[in-house]
Amino acid sequence: MLKTLSYKINRWRLKRNSQRNFLIYCSVFVGFMGGLAAVALKFLVHLMEELSRNISSHLYYHIAYVFLPAIGILGTVLYQHLINRDKIEKGIGKVLINIKKNRSNIKANNIYSHLITSSLTIGFGGSAGLEAPIVCTGTAIGSNVGKFFKLTPYEKTVLLAAGCSAGIAAVFNSPIAGVLFSLEILIGEITIPTFIPLLIASATGVVVSKLLYSGQLFHLVTEGWAMNALPFYVLLGILSGWIAIYISKVGGKLEGGILKKQNRYVRAVGGGVILGLIIAVFPQLFGEGYHYLTEILNGNINVLKEESFFANWLSEPLIMLLFIGALVFTKIIAAGITIGAGGNGGTFAPTVFTGAFLGLFVAYGVNQTGLIHLNTVNFIAVGMAGALAGVLHAPLTAIFLIAEITGGYVLFIPLMIVSAMSYIISRYSSPHNMYWSQLIHHNNIHPGQDYGMLNSIMLDSIINRKYTPVDKQMPVGEFYQVLAKTDANIFPVLKGDGSLEGVVLIDDIRRRLFNKDIADENIADIMIEPPAIIDYDQPASSVMDTFDAIDVWQLPVVKDDVFIGFISKSALLSKYRAVIIEQHKASDLFA
Repeated sequence: MLKTLSYKINRWRLKRNSQRNFLIYCSVFVGFMGGLAAVALKFLVHLMEELSRNISSHLYYHIAYVFLPAIGILGTVLYQHLINRDKIEKGIGKVLINIKKNRSNIKANNIYSHLITSSLTIGFGGSAGLEAPIVCTGTAIGSNVGKFFKLTPYEKTVLLAAGCSAGIAAVFNSPIAGVLFSLEILIGEITIPTFIPLLIASATGVVVSKLLYSGQLFHLVTEGWAMNALPFYVLLGILSGWIAIYISKVGGKLEGGILKKQNRYVRAVGGGVILGLIIAVFPQLFGEGYHYLTEILNGNINVLKEESFFANWLSEPLIMLLFIGALVFTKIIAAGITIGAGGNGGTFAPTVFTGAFLGLFVAYGVNQTGLIHLNTVNFIAVGMAGALAGVLHAPLTAIFLIAEITGGYVLFIPLMIVSAMSYIISRYSSPHNMYWSQLIHHNNIHPGQDYGMLNSIMLDSIINRKYTPVDKQMPVGEFYQVLAKTDANIFPVLKGDGSLEGVVLIDDIRRRLFNKDIADENIADIMIEPPAIIDYDQPASSVMDTFDAIDVWQLPVVKDDVFIGFISKSALLSKYRAVIIEQHKASDLFA
């Protein structure tokens, strides 16, 4: 039924609409759905927070903090294992893998599974952010709309990024930042052809969010900045770069998993309790932490005394400064434990939180010296941008996001200085952002257009299945008759079960073929092991790397250990050229 509907719609739209117009229509729909998903996520998290607050209202709040995160993480793990059957793909890194290796195809269950699991994790106090789940949801929407209409991999990538833009824009009410996030993180370059659909989707997502959920993260209009504060913005830029390196290393390590020797349920409960104990000491780490962030942005630093063991001591400026510094370092630890224990969330919000408190630490500490008075609110806002720029390696996203959500357009110069310095320092430590660093280390996937276009090629389309198998017991004299009937220069030697035993390369034995002595030998005497064997499911970029590494032009391909044909480097290069031409034609639609 669904296939028939898809076929009819595709026939209609190909007759009546240009490809450019149709992609615009799709981006509007994806933006609408992305906005709805963001609203649904906000509503579900709010619902779970109300539930957790009702539970904690019957208990001493520190006791509730100890076990509430464990409930949320355990619920997430139970859903993933028993209902979702581990089909969910968590994290922005998984999105990048699907773009690079899977022709921008994302499983449909990711449209709803992230909404459920992240609301359980964060609503019950998991110290992570909603941004990664909404990115995964939005990209799944875009990818599946592209699949439904049988669009090209390039067009699916555009719609995938459009869904991401709509989700981010709807969560933060910041359309420009949503577009820039997709361009800098997912696509990796800023071009006009991709910018237009993303901008339309982002604007649509914000409109839907404002109509259905009017809640705003921050209500603030920052003040202008003073020239005498410039050296301290430079200091904040340096510290932001260092803290970005800390976030990437510590967060990445903890997200890889904690209590790895235990089963998933022990990890969930054990990690949740460890997280709960940390939150009991630092209640500001409960959930996303945006409540405390909003209060300090409004100048209410005393909010840090709420529910704190150190409430009486925090009246002392030095103790308060140390407490703020502790929050800077512990938020990412709490976020890493949340994700590493099995919860679903991201490090985007923890990074914003960390940067904000780093800015507060600098401004509050300098103000206590009495040498100069810094605008604390400005430093909090700029610190958020600095941390984001360093962790994401996306300074434009950081600058416009913070400017949009805080009303801090008057802070563009400090935002630019701090974001640029943080980005430079972080990039000096690692050439790739947190997501790519993990992918390169664990999956050997590299950023760049070449890999994306290469991996849009299906190996099945270039495998040469017209081959002549030979038996290893065949005399070379009989092999002459086989040679006379074909112009092939490589022959597979197969076992009875169809598996590959070796190959005969004519180029290697060409000179020996005219030697009379070789006629008395068998194929087993002249066959060789292939220098490499290609797996049918191997990405095209990996195949090209293999060709380049061993400098050969043909390699055998196996599927489930059964030989199915050969693949040549020339065929792969020809297909790659065709993909480049196809992508340029698609991008010219918006030029």
